[in-house]
Amino acid sequence: MKAAVLYEAGKPLEITDIRVSKPGPREVLIRTKAVGVCRSDLHFVDGAFPHPVPTVPGHEAAGVIEAVGSDVAHLKVGDHVITFFTAFCGSCEMCVTGRPSLCVDPSTRRPADAEPRLSLGDGTALAPFLNLSAFAEQMLVHENACVAISKEMPLDRAALLGCAVITGAGSVFNDSRVRPGESVAVIGAGGIGLAAINAAKIAGAGMILAIDPVAEKRELALKLGATHALDAMADGLAKDVLKLTGGGVHYAIEAVGRPNTAELAWNILRRGGTATILGMIAPGNSVSLPGPTFLTGKKIQGSLLGSTRFPIDMPRLVQMYLDGLLDLDTMVAERIRLEEVNEALDKLRKGDSVRSVIEFA
Repeated sequence: MKAAVLYEAGKPLEITDIRVSKPGPREVLIRTKAVGVCRSDLHFVDGAFPHPVPTVPGHEAAGVIEAVGSDVAHLKVGDHVITFFTAFCGSCEMCVTGRPSLCVDPSTRRPADAEPRLSLGDGTALAPFLNLSAFAEQMLVHENACVAISKEMPLDRAALLGCAVITGAGSVFNDSRVRPGESVAVIGAGGIGLAAINAAKIAGAGMILAIDPVAEKRELALKLGATHALDAMADGLAKDVLKLTGGGVHYAIEAVGRPNTAELAWNILRRGGTATILGMIAPGNSVSLPGPTFLTGKKIQGSLLGSTRFPIDMPRLVQMYLDGLLDLDTMVAERIRLEEVNEALDKLRKGDSVRSVIEFA
């Protein structure tokens, strides 16, 4: 099958033919139909976060199951599925306490002495990328790395649920638990931030602030439910937010991944407010918070994939889209072929695009 291979961080991906193994116990083979090009992919491609190479990036995908291995309990050939990169075991402390996004149990991976799931034509093993390696015509994954959804759901939009939407929406529904009338500020109006804004609207937030330096993204944010759109580069931004909201927001959601934006999320909270950091802050960076501000009862928390309970939350988000509540159409900037993946990554580097979605025939 064809795939986009990363041979060295900082270098363009190469489209080449690779080999995929047969499904083993509790594994499913998925025909990839669509995959979003996410900024998280870019962090690894550019080397900000280290990753073994060669590898096939990509982690925000949807497709159709073509084959199943032994002991697969809940999936069958022909199922439409959305993948997610934190495959969960279902029995560890994180899973049984309702936090499957934090599962790191090794049982969902192939044993070290087993045949690799993916390999180059000469037999060289390809390092698994976030359990998925989705920039490829097929994905071979653990059954708990995907969930079956309604076949009415368009798969090019379903793919976005696999990372951007469950992260952004989950930060509102699960991490913040926004109640009607409360105020929310979202820093960064990319795919994750826009999903958070849309979710805040669904949750009934009274004031939804979108903060981004790109005017076009601020316009998209207003379309998706923001009540106010602010330029992230404006002087005195934090003071403006405090004045506009009467003392700060109840919830601030950071979807950029930089120390200064995480600090901004803290600074624009009202007393007792909560900041949720979604962005991937690169190794070697730290966030600095003034000590006395902890006496205001504010809280700051991290989140991975919006603390999503995948088998429960993802079908519900699909239904929200089908019911006309969740707007995924606005998030798709373009639909491209696999061969155009490097151009899509370049657009992410420039920061002025929302989501490029790779479609497979």
